[in-house]
Amino acid sequence: MHSSQHDINIEALLAHVPLFNELENQEIARLARGTREINAMRGDILFHKGDTPTGFYLIVYGQVKLAFTSPQGGEKVVDILPQGQTFGEAVMFTDKPFMVYAQALADSLVLHISKTAILEELDADPKLGRKMIAGLSMRLHQLMNDVESYSLHSGRRRIIGYLLRDQPDAGENVVVVTLPTNKGVIASRLNLTQEHFSRILHELSEKGLIVVDGRRIHISNVELLRAYDL
Repeated sequence: MHSSQHDINIEALLAHVPLFNELENQEIARLARGTREINAMRGDILFHKGDTPTGFYLIVYGQVKLAFTSPQGGEKVVDILPQGQTFGEAVMFTDKPFMVYAQALADSLVLHISKTAILEELDADPKLGRKMIAGLSMRLHQLMNDVESYSLHSGRRRIIGYLLRDQPDAGENVVVVTLPTNKGVIASRLNLTQEHFSRILHELSEKGLIVVDGRRIHISNVELLRAYDL
């Protein structure tokens, strides 16, 4: 894993981030000076649990897993983040160490935006502060949904919810969902063992609700799948 500095490149990348799309060119330029590129190979650790944050991260391309290790040595996946997503902001504001570790699930380009640079822009531009609060609130809302789901919903319900998470209530009936990463990681993200996850996929296949083709899940009738197990 190595860092490099190409200002022009970084400015162009930052300018395309929804979080920063209302910033002026000179504000982007100031942020770019406090930003470094991290080229992460699949499997690289971006930060460890217990590290002290010096800024937050943006995934330009690739995929990053946030997780921690249980005392028994098992891994619990907290989130699987796609390109365009930022992470680490909340901890950066609290001055506490990271509670999770971040690992690249695929070769990734990640930007590290320094805390000093972002704090200066927040002082200068209240709109950026509102956007960051909105982003963090969305994530908190998602976390509450997860906790509710783990507490109240069966494993089957969780998997169906995950498969249909991007499907509108009244939309296409036939869809193909591509799992973003391997089944073990997704199972952990849904608070299930890999065996339980596989068993439920098998059961949904037996019922004719899905066809599993590697990471591609073919759903022939979204509404039937949504109604199953209610």
